[in-house]
Amino acid sequence: MRASSKRLLLLASTALLTTLTQSPAQSPQSTTPDLTFPTVLYGAAYYNEYMPGDDADHAARLVTDVALMKAAGLNVVRMGESTWSLWEPEDGRFEYAWMDRVVDAMGKAGIKVILGTPTYSIPAWMAHQHPEIFADRIPAGPFGGKPVPSVYGIRQNMDTDSPAYRFYAERLIRHIVAHYKDNPTVIGWQLDNETSSYEADNPDVFIGFQHYLEKKFVTPEALSKAWFLNYWGENLHTWEDLPKRDGTISTGYKLEWTRWSQMRVTDFLHWQSQLVRECAGPTQFITTDYGGMMHGDVNEEAVASSLDIVADNIYHMSTQDDYNGATQSIQGDFSRSLKHSNYLVTETNAQSTDWTSAFQYPPYDGQLREDVYTHLANGANMVEYWHWASIHGNQETYWKGVLSHDLEPNRAYAEVSRTAHELQKIGPHLVGLQIHNQVAILWSRDSLNGISFMPFSSAGPQWSFSGAAADYGTLVQQLHRSLYNLNIGSDFVFADTQDFSQYKVLIVPALYISDDALLQRIADYVKNGGRVVMTFKSGFANENSAVRWVRAPGPLREAAGFSYQEFSSLTHPLALKDDPYHAGQDNKVSYWAEFLMPEHAKPIAFYDHPFFGKWPAITENQFGSGTLLYEGTYLSDQLQTAVLKSVLDQAALTGPDQQLPASVHVQHGVNRLGKRLHYYFNYSAAEVKLTYAYAPGTNLLDGNSIAHSAQLALAPWGLAIIEE
Repeated sequence: MRASSKRLLLLASTALLTTLTQSPAQSPQSTTPDLTFPTVLYGAAYYNEYMPGDDADHAARLVTDVALMKAAGLNVVRMGESTWSLWEPEDGRFEYAWMDRVVDAMGKAGIKVILGTPTYSIPAWMAHQHPEIFADRIPAGPFGGKPVPSVYGIRQNMDTDSPAYRFYAERLIRHIVAHYKDNPTVIGWQLDNETSSYEADNPDVFIGFQHYLEKKFVTPEALSKAWFLNYWGENLHTWEDLPKRDGTISTGYKLEWTRWSQMRVTDFLHWQSQLVRECAGPTQFITTDYGGMMHGDVNEEAVASSLDIVADNIYHMSTQDDYNGATQSIQGDFSRSLKHSNYLVTETNAQSTDWTSAFQYPPYDGQLREDVYTHLANGANMVEYWHWASIHGNQETYWKGVLSHDLEPNRAYAEVSRTAHELQKIGPHLVGLQIHNQVAILWSRDSLNGISFMPFSSAGPQWSFSGAAADYGTLVQQLHRSLYNLNIGSDFVFADTQDFSQYKVLIVPALYISDDALLQRIADYVKNGGRVVMTFKSGFANENSAVRWVRAPGPLREAAGFSYQEFSSLTHPLALKDDPYHAGQDNKVSYWAEFLMPEHAKPIAFYDHPFFGKWPAITENQFGSGTLLYEGTYLSDQLQTAVLKSVLDQAALTGPDQQLPASVHVQHGVNRLGKRLHYYFNYSAAEVKLTYAYAPGTNLLDGNSIAHSAQLALAPWGLAIIEE
């Protein structure tokens, strides 16, 4: 038995490696689902099976819920992704009646359904029969350790490469999808739920990783050279000597492991996509609900290639007085950039969130409505709440739905109803918004991971190995937030993007990990007239997380116009001499300082310090027809905004939008009618007035006309949508 299991494991891992190292899988399909939705999809996740009581109570509640949804004007629900144990209560016995009655009721009410493949939470019988399915997780922290076996009870606790798990998941998917493939109420399929690698380090995962390395590096000696395994005498001479990921200190190993983890997630979702497309109706679309974007173990771009449309679960922690739309914007921009098209919001805040009752901050009046339009202004074609009705027990008791625990219409329901009835009238003008930005942020997942292995800041004292006070993620968020506060729309581009020329400004945060080819594409972009804003740590390490053995910033030296040999952590924030960007009390930099030595670059700002002041903190270099501005340190939020504003001014990308009141944000796009839309949001509790700066149009929300240069008043937590 033991030898047979090993052979099965080897065959499974070899098959997985073959899939992962081929070109990204494309879902075979005879026709492409129609994604030109006639109007905005607006609804909620719905779980009739979660309701209190028995089957008769569930049936009665279904009638009530559907009536409430129809009265409110909702037109879509998402269901089925969370309850494998009801779809297949026993091994091989499938049940559909419990879901059929819900789908039928929705269809009769004119409410469309998105069904999910329920593979992210395994049933108890499977856990009992196949404990090997559980993921062995690497402990958190810089030094790892012996993997800890998962236990039953929490969701997403499996090794998704397990042959047993794949067998049961495939059987389930084929049964469910085939059952609903001809049902006109079911418009789409969601693959799994918030999929990640689950930090699995099971034997099959490791064997697959070893085979992947064999194919990539060919010989263990080549791998040893790339990873500098002479260090501590850890060279490999046979592949059988490859150590497990458990406690490795090799940054090259850890970086490659993150890539393997991403490939595993991509393969799993591509595999599901192929299964669903084989069994689904030709007009049913395929998506997956990313659990937020910009994860270290999920290659969102690669996953998107097998989807018809991207979907994201976008939750904002900034609520009540702090509600500002910034999280929705960065998540929406990233989602839209994956396929350069519209996307779906499969989950977002209804009332309050959290896995405890300690953070209950329901939205103020007007914020639920404003949030829907915030998503639409970023390019969403659907907004769904998680979820319709609050759950009466277990971990998500206080992750509130549209209805509270009493299951009666309430303040949230009234605002959802108001919004839905607005969308019934104006949704065709808003769906399919096309957004064309002239600024892009380069996202590097490798740099996110590489910097996490060697952080440039720490929240604790030396040798404590405390978490980072600032990292790659906070830097990306800061840069995007600065653009957002400046009312400048932005896209994301990626390490494999071949051409940046459609953008006037390219922002490159801490590109710590990069091959020479990407750095050359950035340099060529500048040479051909582009403007780059680049931050510290860029160009420092190669694609194997090895520091380049030439003077920093390596291949970027000519385009950047400087070099450096030293850098320093900053114990305390420093000011820039003479406050060159007029940031006032926010004229501060922190955490890190590179000792830049200009060669062709022009120093823009110096540290106000007797020692560090010998080196510029910010430089700008003219290279070819373009410019590269480099920040050798971590700027404060306000200082970062001021620096970006100066670059945008030079690129002629600023205008009346930058004169709006601080609480007002604006988004622009073109609708399917070919008309330009301008969304104005007031993220504050006070009425604000502004001057409308564009061509005459109509406010779609109230039907009133507005002339160029007319005054526009926005109510507290209010908005206007002007169609030219």
